[in-house]
Amino acid sequence: MFINYNKTYISNTSKNKTWYLIDAKAKTLGRISTEIAFLLQGKNLITYTKHQRSNVNIIIINSHFINVTGKKREQKLYKRHSGRPGGMKIENFHSLNIRMPNKILEKSIRGMLPKNKISKRLLTQLKIYADNNHPHTAQKPIDLT
Repeated sequence: MFINYNKTYISNTSKNKTWYLIDAKAKTLGRISTEIAFLLQGKNLITYTKHQRSNVNIIIINSHFINVTGKKREQKLYKRHSGRPGGMKIENFHSLNIRMPNKILEKSIRGMLPKNKISKRLLTQLKIYADNNHPHTAQKPIDLT
């Protein structure tokens, strides 16, 4: 009988954080959301493990200028509920993009992440800004535009 004493281990790379900068200007909502969800989970790294958070932080700028195809700008609806009777609020893509452009991308990316505790923690590594300015220049993000 042969016993294998070689052990596999998961490397601790918590000190090496990678920052990516993505410009969402004139990009389609679904296509950029899948790319961001893929990067946020760390699936592009060889050290990917599905039960651990990746050390990737993503900065998204120009979320106000994101595109959608077809008639979704007027017809796509976003619903929220206050929890009280009659508390359903419905607004379309255009009005939500004027009021809170970051919520559109955040909701789209949240739907593409796994439905578990890790996804809540992964969303803290996502920074979305409506315009070109962001306070993360000290982290020297890698530009992925």
